[in-house]
Amino acid sequence: MTISDHDNIVPAPFESFSDVLQEGDTSEKPFKVFVGHNLGYRVNVLQVPMHEFVQMSAVANDPAMDEEQIAQRKLDLPHAQKLAVYILKGLIYGAIDFRSERKQSASPTLQELRDTLGPQPYIALQPVVANIRNCRRAGEGLKVRKLVTTDERLAAFEVFLSQQHVLWVIDGQHRRKAMEIVFDFLDHVLRTHTYPKKGSLYPFDSLEVSPQYLAAWQEVMTATRSFCKVTVELHLGLDIDQERQLFHDLNNLGKKVDKNLALKFDNSNPVNLFIKETLHEEIGLKIVEKDALEWKDDQGTLAWKDVVAVNAILFLNKTNIGGAKPSDVSEKLEVAKRLWEGVMAISGFGEAAAKENTVAAQPVVLKALAKLTYDFAFSNRRPKEAEELLDVLLSSVADIDFSHQNPMWRYYEMTEGQRLDEGLSGLSNYLPSTETGNRDIGSFQEGVMRFGAKHNDIYPIIADMIRWKLELPSRHK
Repeated sequence: MTISDHDNIVPAPFESFSDVLQEGDTSEKPFKVFVGHNLGYRVNVLQVPMHEFVQMSAVANDPAMDEEQIAQRKLDLPHAQKLAVYILKGLIYGAIDFRSERKQSASPTLQELRDTLGPQPYIALQPVVANIRNCRRAGEGLKVRKLVTTDERLAAFEVFLSQQHVLWVIDGQHRRKAMEIVFDFLDHVLRTHTYPKKGSLYPFDSLEVSPQYLAAWQEVMTATRSFCKVTVELHLGLDIDQERQLFHDLNNLGKKVDKNLALKFDNSNPVNLFIKETLHEEIGLKIVEKDALEWKDDQGTLAWKDVVAVNAILFLNKTNIGGAKPSDVSEKLEVAKRLWEGVMAISGFGEAAAKENTVAAQPVVLKALAKLTYDFAFSNRRPKEAEELLDVLLSSVADIDFSHQNPMWRYYEMTEGQRLDEGLSGLSNYLPSTETGNRDIGSFQEGVMRFGAKHNDIYPIIADMIRWKLELPSRHK
């Protein structure tokens, strides 16, 4: 596309000085836009440098505003914080590409920043949807200038926006807030030469930022002001009811991606990469998008979401892998591999009809093993002899009786006399009392032990049973 600078400005049809003051002011700035129609309504598509976008946009979600003006949900700050880390990673990639486009040599420091936050095959933000409220329908009243293009099918213009033309965000308020968080982080680093003590977007060993890293962060900040831009689909002159309807449609008419498929496609999270590259490709764990509903159809596979949940406990002691850093995996890799190699050696695991052959094929049992490994290998509260205890655990995984007939799984279903007959009397010192909560961990029927669906309540109890079996310390003492 070629652009001529000699076209005439097409002024809006002003009728008086009051019209002029309402439609624009001396702060007007031109923005290149493509004009199109979205289902019959005129919209402008423009790209704005990220830093500038935050300055010229706003979100109608403030309870202090007039209730009639609110067209957004409440902000979810933790979600925005996660997005901020994603955007910061993208800006680092942008700074690296900016150097490349200017034919400058690669920056090892920028590459180190990128690797610390974690490599990713591709990174981008979807367009933000916004509206200019204080203009007439379809943008009538805004000053524009038509640009010449080599393709007559493209309608390219410059639209002149002033400070009064606020971009009210309809879809993208968390992305916008995340950008603000990124700018606050970069401003703090460049102003104080230190990382923020709380809420830092970048993991650090030393609070002080060395000159070489300051230079790298300055390049990242520069990228936000010029090279890295936000694509905005700009609607013109919508009223509040129209904004609210558009917000509803954009956020409710889409179909949510299946969790298993989303995890399968994600190559950015280091725990997910461990699952793909180490568990699936190297160790040979069979992972599928959806596990068989009927045990008779089980082919020894595990669903992606279940494998992710187990490894979230193993690496992070959490219920999900959100926010995992590369160091969370790299520093624990050998222990994690050793655990999974022991799991793969369990009799019947990973084979056809695995769930009928061993309780270890049920994800809740794997969560128990993951929790024990975390407690003895990575927890800040691990005992002094944790290294020896961890070795006992990992070297014994394949030797534990994970058969359905093992009586310790049925401890809470037995009478005191039955427990004595089965040699389970000492197990009571390891298990939580029945008086402190519901201990219905599952049921034993037709020779099969099926654990319940409330995994967060059940896997700590299964871990207690394994502690007792291996004569590891009780967590209740």
